Amino acid sequence: MDLLSIILIAFGLSLDAFAVSVTSGVTIHNCRFKHALLIAVFFGTFQGLMPILGWMLGTSFSGYIKDFGYWIAFILLLVLGVKMIYESTKLKKAEECSNPLNFYILFLLAIATSIDAFGIGLSFACLKVTILGPALIIALITFVVSVIGVVVGDKLGHMFEGKLEMLGGIILIVIGIKILLENS
Repeated sequence: MDLLSIILIAFGLSLDAFAVSVTSGVTIHNCRFKHALLIAVFFGTFQGLMPILGWMLGTSFSGYIKDFGYWIAFILLLVLGVKMIYESTKLKKAEECSNPLNFYILFLLAIATSIDAFGIGLSFACLKVTILGPALIIALITFVVSVIGVVVGDKLGHMFEGKLEMLGGIILIVIGIKILLENS
């Protein structure tokens, strides 16, 4: 898989974390840059670990799926993209986030925003993509996007939240179609 596709996947995955980061920035009273860094560390770490876990599971089954792995990658990216688009249309209240600086809540938010990355790891295993480089790219992009999200949330609120999540879904679908076309 080429570097541009990995960067676009990382960007698409990070938009879920961005949306939650914006909401966090809105809900944190007296938001400081250290708050943005804390949230970004959690989100970036989990976004980087989940594809590794998905890849590990996927590689253990790679012998069974080698002939149609690109179809699995396409279906996973399609499902994840559609899920992100659907979720972008649902109204969310800032209060649903609760206190994003509470360790337990931050841990749950980090897991919730990184579940899609697990599916990406499965896709990478099906496509025989080595995982360390893409996982690091996903983690770094998510970290940066999350810092920006908290700052934007603190300053501007929810102006772009749903639209960016929808864009992330569209990006994942387009990459899935690209994978399917390249391997058919």
